[in-house]
Amino acid sequence: MKGARGGVIGVGGAAGGGLMRTRLRLPVVLISCSLFFLAGFFGSLLFTQDPQAAEEVDLPARREQLLEAAWPEMAYGESGESAPSLIPYQILSWQPRALYFPQFATSEQCDNIVQVAKARLEPSTLALRKGETAESTKGIRTSSGTFLTANEDPSGTLAEVEKKIARATMIPRNHGEAFNVLRYEIGQKYASHYDAFDPAQYGPQKSQRVSSFLLYLTDVEEGGETMFPYENGENMDTGYDYEKCIGLKVKPRKGDGLLFYSLMINGTIDPTSLHGSCPVIKGEKWVATKWLRDHTVY
Repeated sequence: MKGARGGVIGVGGAAGGGLMRTRLRLPVVLISCSLFFLAGFFGSLLFTQDPQAAEEVDLPARREQLLEAAWPEMAYGESGESAPSLIPYQILSWQPRALYFPQFATSEQCDNIVQVAKARLEPSTLALRKGETAESTKGIRTSSGTFLTANEDPSGTLAEVEKKIARATMIPRNHGEAFNVLRYEIGQKYASHYDAFDPAQYGPQKSQRVSSFLLYLTDVEEGGETMFPYENGENMDTGYDYEKCIGLKVKPRKGDGLLFYSLMINGTIDPTSLHGSCPVIKGEKWVATKWLRDHTVY
């Protein structure tokens, strides 16, 4: 009897082991097939590309090409686009609404914009509020800069960047002001301010700035951060003097973009959208700003 029971147990163990192996084998096969499929798919994409051309295309473009190829096409309207696109971003804050776009532009694009703007730089100016003068506001904004439209850039870079900003923000190109390209040298800054214009301070406005897109054209060794001192409602009741570099700070990185909204959804100015440029401590800061309005500009 012991032997019989032992034999039965032995047979049952073998059957159980076989069943277990069968159950384990199926997921392994499926996973292996999936891995081979993905490896073959992406490998075919890489091998069918011209290696020379691949080296000349920056990482953001290569990443979009690979991922767009894997997505099915969708019917699109007359003003739509023929294929999906990928523009990675990180939400930095909900108060204000601020998003960060890593590697938004290529290094070459950034260099092209600097080259075009360099010969046209002049001391930056301010839109004056009631009762203010150029003398009374001296020292608030100490950068140099120039305004450039896409048509003034023979390289075509500003047109490409402008199109991508429109896609990222879903605000049409003709709602954007000319690019304000700025250079900040050591010690230069922009004290905290609003990009939107309060009619009580600036008078009636035909249109309003909805949002701002900053494209960083260079790395900055130290300082030069874009700051939001009122982020999440902080420092609003502390007697903040608009000069201190506090709150949420965004470090400039060449080719990266920063988008923030100056208006709330109901069209009123977002008090937490107060922002400024911290003094450059080491190096040089170049940035191209695109202000987007609620009405067409051109």
